[in-house]
Amino acid sequence: MFHLLGVATLSLLVISSVASPFARPQGDTYDVQAARQPSDTPPRYPAQPTPARATVYSKCRQSNTVALTFDDGPGIYEPELLDTLAKYNAKATFFLNGNNYRCIYNQQQVDIVRRIYNAGHQIGSHTWSHPHLNDLSWQETLIRIVGVNPLLFRPPFGEYNDNVLSALKARNQSAVLWDFDNGDSVGASPAQSNKLYDEVARRHPSNLLALNHSVYNSTVRIVAPHALAVLSKQKYRFVTVSECLGLSQKYQSTKQPEQRTVSRRCRQFNFGSR
Repeated sequence: MFHLLGVATLSLLVISSVASPFARPQGDTYDVQAARQPSDTPPRYPAQPTPARATVYSKCRQSNTVALTFDDGPGIYEPELLDTLAKYNAKATFFLNGNNYRCIYNQQQVDIVRRIYNAGHQIGSHTWSHPHLNDLSWQETLIRIVGVNPLLFRPPFGEYNDNVLSALKARNQSAVLWDFDNGDSVGASPAQSNKLYDEVARRHPSNLLALNHSVYNSTVRIVAPHALAVLSKQKYRFVTVSECLGLSQKYQSTKQPEQRTVSRRCRQFNFGSR
């Protein structure tokens, strides 16, 4: 039975106790006037510890690798995208939402998420509904659907702050940005996106961490096939983000997924809207 655990905003609060520079000394005498005189040496306050923060990755670390990433799913076009990736023996990373373009609890989307996982692609978290991010929303859904606890998190729009990084650290997750954007989410035409891939292929960087979106028909049917074609000619290896970073694992943990029930609906877990 699926059961989504709503996750409240996580923040780190550090409280330091500081002694007053004018605290009354121990002993029988106390010189009020002397105590009121400014000291030549400014009082020293205990340094506050720096909150632990998650690592933020924006570039691959392994040479000759391309990590194609696809955000905002599951939608309806991922099956076609998975077929295209398979033709090139390419692995990719999907940063999924819970209820953005489609509800992840719909049977069609459950099947898509499971197919992504079973094909060996990596799944990361992209929040529940893709808000501008100052807090974190969902966490347990992917565990219940495919049995994975994500290791990687992509902040929507690439936005994050110290509270987000502290919360990610507490969850043992790292943030993943990108060093290449095909522009599909900001209105680039397929021809413009293809030109961007042509240009980066000509430059032939050592590696590439590319942002795409699997919820756009044109990205899946025009841009992704073109990107795979031009980059494969440069002899790149298409790998997951974890592999391009040289990480030893794709997930924090894996286990058997839970059985879904027909009672599970996204309207029960409305953490916000896009």
